[in-house]
Amino acid sequence: MAYTTINKSSLHMNTKLYTGTGSTNAQTGVGFQPDLLWNKSRTTADNHLLYDSIRGITKTLSPDLNSVESTRDSTFLTSIDSDGFTVGSNGNINANGESFVMWNWKANGAGSANTDGSINSTVSANTTSGFSIVSYTGTGANATIGHGLGSVPKMIIVKDRDNASAWWVYHTSLGATKRIQLEDNSAASTNSTTWNDTEPTSSVFSVGTYDQVNGNGINYIAYCFAEKQGYSKFGSYVGNGNADGSFIYTGFKPAFVICKSSSHAESWGMFDSKRELFNDGATNVVYANSNVVENNSYGVDFLSNGFKHRNTNTNVNASGYNMIYMAFAEAPLVGSNNVPCTAR
Repeated sequence: MAYTTINKSSLHMNTKLYTGTGSTNAQTGVGFQPDLLWNKSRTTADNHLLYDSIRGITKTLSPDLNSVESTRDSTFLTSIDSDGFTVGSNGNINANGESFVMWNWKANGAGSANTDGSINSTVSANTTSGFSIVSYTGTGANATIGHGLGSVPKMIIVKDRDNASAWWVYHTSLGATKRIQLEDNSAASTNSTTWNDTEPTSSVFSVGTYDQVNGNGINYIAYCFAEKQGYSKFGSYVGNGNADGSFIYTGFKPAFVICKSSSHAESWGMFDSKRELFNDGATNVVYANSNVVENNSYGVDFLSNGFKHRNTNTNVNASGYNMIYMAFAEAPLVGSNNVPCTAR
């Protein structure tokens, strides 16, 4: 695991809630200029919208769909600002009176050339927090791609921008012989042509000949996450099917968690501390692979050193199910300023 001195996690990843106005709507208070913006209506069954600083504000992908990248007009995302973002009048991102969530990550702007791999890439990297956005064009032959993190990625999400195809995910707990889809609820599968059965390194990740990650002449975007002590954690656990559910130690108080069964066909559950202010047994959830509205049928406690399931829902805590997760901190358990955080 890479060590870091992030005392204020919200300077690198932050959740922003807002209410739509139906007209130009500037949102501040994110704490930084975001480079990855992931949007979802909480109250309407609209698709997720994902933007990043390499592709630009007119280009969207939907993590719950296998669709081709779309070009949007200024009624969607109008600008990425120094402390947030501005959205236009389109109902999918700013319908009057609707509730929305925008998850934000900081990388490093529009990116720069990277020649570490056999395929040249454009990389926007935040080496402090372990997050990078990577753009590359496939060759159809086994290859490596520079990610710019300087540490080994624990999770990589890749999408073909030019064609209707799956979102493929590498997760450290599954290893490079397996893959799992983001827009689908399928279990992990074994495939040698996706990651070329080769674990990522501190400079590159590997792709095989599979055309949905490395087709000749096809453009791709990848989101790479390295683990930073006290800020992020990527791991696995086994559900116990009990209302006094599994406790997952992260070493920090979580602000954002995604869980997915890797052994069974279950949805990706997305939780954050902004949409759930108290550990009251009714946690708000949306699903990364679905456009359905937010519901509060789960119970997940965000504690000072991890998270604990308080439900038997099969998406996150079915007995004997293998689960993978990604988590980002609200605050470290103890930062370099030696101030311990507390549970809510």
